[in-house]
Amino acid sequence: MSDVTDQDPYALFAAWMEEATRSEPNDPNAMALATADAEGRPSVRMVLLKGIDPRGFVFYTNTESRKGQQLTANANAALCFHWKSLRRQVRVEGAVERVTDAEADAYFDSRARDSRIGAWASQQSRPMEGRWELEKRVAQYAAKFGLGHVPRPEHWTGFRVLPARIEFWTDKPFRLHERIEFLRAGDGWTTQRLFP
Repeated sequence: MSDVTDQDPYALFAAWMEEATRSEPNDPNAMALATADAEGRPSVRMVLLKGIDPRGFVFYTNTESRKGQQLTANANAALCFHWKSLRRQVRVEGAVERVTDAEADAYFDSRARDSRIGAWASQQSRPMEGRWELEKRVAQYAAKFGLGHVPRPEHWTGFRVLPARIEFWTDKPFRLHERIEFLRAGDGWTTQRLFP
């Protein structure tokens, strides 16, 4: 990573993701998503990166879930990708915005039919009496939509993390790791190296 300080962090991330896709046994696009509620109490969970563009990193969720509510109350988040096989991680921090309805519709329509029905059936993050309750709701929505189109629920959309900071970390012997930090500066980036 010694010659990357003048690179575009998105290009570097794409190169690392391509390597991870070849080396990671499961879900190279898995990332820890950290959010906080209106009082600043943090919460973290694993989600899947579903898109990246010049504005940021995109994932999808139920807006009525715990993370959806936290993102609405406090529109800031942090991401962490960890690729154990490559001994690398990428950390991202920034504000969060909802994707457009057109983006959410396009991604939703690309999902497997059973996943689209599941988005209607699951009252994500809320208590349920037993697994049967979820299975019953899945059956109800499968019958409701029949063989027809399954539209995107209003409560299901995507969020884009708009990075103000991206850090690339590479494991090195004796914990003398290599860390390069990209900081948003207007339309560009500044870079600096960090002590491990």
